[in-house]
Amino acid sequence: MYDISSEREEKIRDILDGIMIISEVGSEQFRITVIGDFIIPHKEAVKQIKEKSDFVGLMPLFRRRKEKTLIQFVPKLKPPEKANYTINIILFILTIITTMFAGALQKGVNPFLKIYTGIPFSFTIILILGSHELGHYFASKRLGIDATLPYFIPFPHFIGTFGAVIKVKAPITNKKALLEIGAAGPLVGLIFAIPAVVIGLKLSTVIPVEEGGLGLGSSILFNLISKVVVGDVPPGKDILLHPVAFAGWIGLFVTALNLLPMGQLDGGHIMYGLIGRYQAWIGWVVFSSLFIFGFLWQGWFIWAILIMWFVKVKHPAPLDDISPISLKHKIIGIVAMIFLILTFIPAPFIL
Repeated sequence: MYDISSEREEKIRDILDGIMIISEVGSEQFRITVIGDFIIPHKEAVKQIKEKSDFVGLMPLFRRRKEKTLIQFVPKLKPPEKANYTINIILFILTIITTMFAGALQKGVNPFLKIYTGIPFSFTIILILGSHELGHYFASKRLGIDATLPYFIPFPHFIGTFGAVIKVKAPITNKKALLEIGAAGPLVGLIFAIPAVVIGLKLSTVIPVEEGGLGLGSSILFNLISKVVVGDVPPGKDILLHPVAFAGWIGLFVTALNLLPMGQLDGGHIMYGLIGRYQAWIGWVVFSSLFIFGFLWQGWFIWAILIMWFVKVKHPAPLDDISPISLKHKIIGIVAMIFLILTFIPAPFIL
């Protein structure tokens, strides 16, 4: 066993005493790396190391180095500042206004005179997007990971919003937490998006196809619901979606966008939780495929650029990258990826 002499290294030796046999030590300015083998069960070893490290102001990062365990000890992060919900409230109110405005336009009325006619669309889209983000929020809170309430993003266009986001203010602890937080948003959002599609389709009407109009593509899930609720649409006819149905369609489309298994998207969290660092391979395959789908809808080119600049393709590792996930979490992850297939639309908007 190595002779760890510095003060910080003495702390680490105390932390690992009786838990790990050390075979290699590396020291940098703010980080000490230890490689070795656990001498107690894996789950208990990780738990004890976390608790002891937290007590002395250190944070362990668990990795795998071939057949051995690699632990990097870094200074513990400062606790996040107390939340201020003023911005959340202001953005939420503005999003109500912009989505009501968009909903009124969809009804074909003057939104400055009858903005209240946009309430059905506004209520539905905010419910779907908000429940998605609250799914992430409550999953984070349950796992002891600090996160903000949703920030809605108002924008004056035909939807009235660019969606909503939360900010996770602490590192994700392990692959189990990654998968739970990633899957909670889309799955909770679908609980509200699917009924919205059903109710909205019941309120929709079948009309003759208008040449030169903008049509919406249909996912497998939307198409199945449509056949059950509306039935087969005669040739030369199409469904004029009620604003509630349109909000549900957007909810399904947003679910698919978020479930793409890349970077910090929900799908990236889920895929990393399922297969770890091999997520990068899946991410690059899906990212490359966006350029193929771009010939069906040019928006995929823009989405690919946004992913490259902001979201990234490769997902970063959680603090604990070595603890396995349970069968239950594997099933949750697989179900979420099935919904990606069911909600994905190769050509969302069609002229």
